[in-house]
Amino acid sequence: MRLCVVIPAYRSEDTIEKVVRGLPGMVEHIVVVDDGSPDRMRQILQGLKSADDRVHIISHETNTGVGGAVLDGYRLAYDLGAEIVIKIDSDDQMDPAYIAALIKPIVEGAADFTKGNRFLHVRELSTMPARRRVGNIGLSFLTKAASGYWGVFDPTNGYTAIHRSVIPMLLNGLIHKRYFFETSQLLELGLARAVVKDVFIPAKYGGERSSLSELDALFRFPVLLVRGFWRRMWMQYFVRDFTSVSLMLVVGSVLSFFGLIFGMFHWWESYATGIPATTGTVMVATLPLILGAQLLLQAAVLDIQNAPTEPISERAD
Repeated sequence: MRLCVVIPAYRSEDTIEKVVRGLPGMVEHIVVVDDGSPDRMRQILQGLKSADDRVHIISHETNTGVGGAVLDGYRLAYDLGAEIVIKIDSDDQMDPAYIAALIKPIVEGAADFTKGNRFLHVRELSTMPARRRVGNIGLSFLTKAASGYWGVFDPTNGYTAIHRSVIPMLLNGLIHKRYFFETSQLLELGLARAVVKDVFIPAKYGGERSSLSELDALFRFPVLLVRGFWRRMWMQYFVRDFTSVSLMLVVGSVLSFFGLIFGMFHWWESYATGIPATTGTVMVATLPLILGAQLLLQAAVLDIQNAPTEPISERAD
């Protein structure tokens, strides 16, 4: 299959040449997006292009963020006829030796999108800085709920591969252009019902400093993730379809809300007057709350089991 590597590049004049020259011969096209880098990036890329006719350059006058750079790279890769597009960062943290493993599920027709996972083995956790480890675990859980991909982990891992049939679904203008890009991409793939799989790729850390740690992201991203969660629930279970999960969500939410408000009101009334609530009053508050929680829990179980299993590329064929 025709492979293309997209490299968003910003302030990486010291590593970009090593990254490009290290790509294997099976890669047919290399798209490097100079995202308004203020260093010697443009001159270095021109030299690489002269030495390797696989290199294509996109130059941005101003910085658009990693998301903006990658999406522009996707567009050009799609126009070049690439069947699988691999995204690699320009900081030399991603070993090109793992490209074959990364694209294998797509080549075999088992996935539309694959991503690296640094958490598969315990021994790899010891190589990851503690702050990244804690932040990534928390962010992974929130992303699972928002995207519907309960089986994937390490959402901020930017070592990814995508089948060309899915690329047009990401060019809808809804993908976040900066730090939230990787997670936002998963949210859109979830709405498209694309099959996403993790591939074990060991962590590789040098002396670089990340511009946004996972721990920082844990405090910046929750609002966006909650918004993504409700959008997915609405689109998946009410707009596109109405299933048992839809019914459980509605009835469970109503019962839980009623039990909570009714119980809080009578608890406050009992506290203010000093008169204990009757057994009947307690039961009227407790039973709806328990039943509602059970329905919402069952809806969550069914949602976990409802992850897409048939790749879009296979459905298109």
